[in-house]
Amino acid sequence: MVRELSRITYVEDEPDIREVAQIALETLGGFTLDICVCGAEAVEKAPIFKPDLILLDVMMPGMDGVETFHELRSNPKLAATPIVFMTGKAQPNEVERYKALGCAGIVAKPFDPVTLPDEIRAIWNHQI
Repeated sequence: MVRELSRITYVEDEPDIREVAQIALETLGGFTLDICVCGAEAVEKAPIFKPDLILLDVMMPGMDGVETFHELRSNPKLAATPIVFMTGKAQPNEVERYKALGCAGIVAKPFDPVTLPDEIRAIWNHQI
């Protein structure tokens, strides 16, 4: 039996993008979210929240998405948690770079809020 995706740590520094994605993921997707506004907050909160999946912005001030990815992966509690990058930089060479890191998938910005929950579920279902 396939385990259902329920809990998502969502990391996004831009308030407008964060709000639209939060509405889409909670209201349309029915997910429980833990919202983080920066990589350092995600590194601190994610092990406590115990997400099924982490949705991680790439371009953030301070600790960017790639640095945050490595920090999250270094925590044994999160080492196997699927991480999906969300980025406006989704050119083929960039996508390959993110995949080479071991991310579960990439969501391109701008995203369609109506289809975002299904896009995340499709990545989840492909991983398990």
